[in-house]
Amino acid sequence: MTACDSKKLPENVQSWGRYPKHFPATILRPAWRSDITFPNEGAVLGFGLGRSYGDSCHNSGGAIIDCSRLNRLLGFDETTGVLRCESGVSLGDILREFTPRGWFLPVTPGTKFVTVGGAVANDVHGKNHHCEGTFGRHVLRFGLLRSDGVSLECSLESNSDLFRATIGGMGLTGIITWAEIQLKRIETPFIAKESRRFSSLDEFFDISTEFDARFAYTVSWTDCVSPQKYGRGILMAGDHAAASDSLPGVPHPRTKTFPFDMPSLALNRYSILAFNAAYYRSHFSQLRRNIEYYDSFFYPLDAILHWNRVYGRRGFLQYQFHVPFSAGKKVVSDIFSHIARSGEGSFLAVLKTFGSIKSPGLMSFPREGVNLALDFPFRGKSTLKLLDELDETVADAGGAVYPAKDARMSAKSFKKFFPQWIEFARFVDQKFSSDFWRRVSDG
Repeated sequence: MTACDSKKLPENVQSWGRYPKHFPATILRPAWRSDITFPNEGAVLGFGLGRSYGDSCHNSGGAIIDCSRLNRLLGFDETTGVLRCESGVSLGDILREFTPRGWFLPVTPGTKFVTVGGAVANDVHGKNHHCEGTFGRHVLRFGLLRSDGVSLECSLESNSDLFRATIGGMGLTGIITWAEIQLKRIETPFIAKESRRFSSLDEFFDISTEFDARFAYTVSWTDCVSPQKYGRGILMAGDHAAASDSLPGVPHPRTKTFPFDMPSLALNRYSILAFNAAYYRSHFSQLRRNIEYYDSFFYPLDAILHWNRVYGRRGFLQYQFHVPFSAGKKVVSDIFSHIARSGEGSFLAVLKTFGSIKSPGLMSFPREGVNLALDFPFRGKSTLKLLDELDETVADAGGAVYPAKDARMSAKSFKKFFPQWIEFARFVDQKFSSDFWRRVSDG
């Protein structure tokens, strides 16, 4: 066995969306940073915990460097809240260690099963984008190992071009080996939550403006398939609870495992309609206030292990886009109408507004405006056709689709969404590539 635990034969690996179905790659699993080596032939790509939805984590026929064993905490300053850790440390690891000590992540996506390296490479965002921006804004510096063996420290002051290219760079600039991030001080691990029902997109935008001004965290679930009722939903907001609040006890962690792949026939327009109607009705009061533990507020789906199995063996595609505020209401309405006419449906429709705080990342996805994320069961050509059509609507409005969630956008669409890709390509490591990058940059 080599230091990297190299496999002689390629393994089949799946992304979280399970589409494309799988990709064969030789997997290297270094236990220490000094163990990281690069194969003489073929492309290479870093890999974390496998929560990328599409093919930005695929490197078919090449090598994958699995960084999940590089998961050591290297140092923490209790005065400033600056954490130094290896790139394979997960967001869950950080929360488990530091939340009891009065510190929290500055920004977190909807799952804690993400490595720090993955959070940097995808410049993840969360419910507090309107006041804190992306994860990359809170990264002070990191180590970057290039395929020529050169190890660099990158920050806004040192190797700043590579710093900007790596944040949101989809793992294409090299292997992130360690990072320093700024945590935020909290009084309690609880969230004081307020949620309100809305009956239309007009009402959503009115409430969203109010909630973004009042709360650190905001997000909404929206019905995008019910006839004559799409655009209704539930907006949820919250702040970290104070020690003086009346707090419940810390719940005992409970997770369930989705035990099997759902049959494809179970996911149809009628079951999605029924789910959306039931979920909306479950929020029986117009306004609800409560205090809950951070886990259920930020990571409700993490309580169900392998929840992606609900979409069956064919998997699903997440479609996430943003458009400027000036076009937001019309574009979202048009897209909901398009989905309703298509016969496709989305169980999950998450609608949120992005703030004006810019990321240091050259290829960062969030920009000021309206953000919508949708999950579509994969039904073959009809699903792909629908998403190609939605790409045109988003591009015409001056928006963009999130590369970290993508599995099918064309090179033409990508280059419209991210015209800065030409500048970014200068910093892509010569040995690093992915199925996504070859698809969107070579066309």
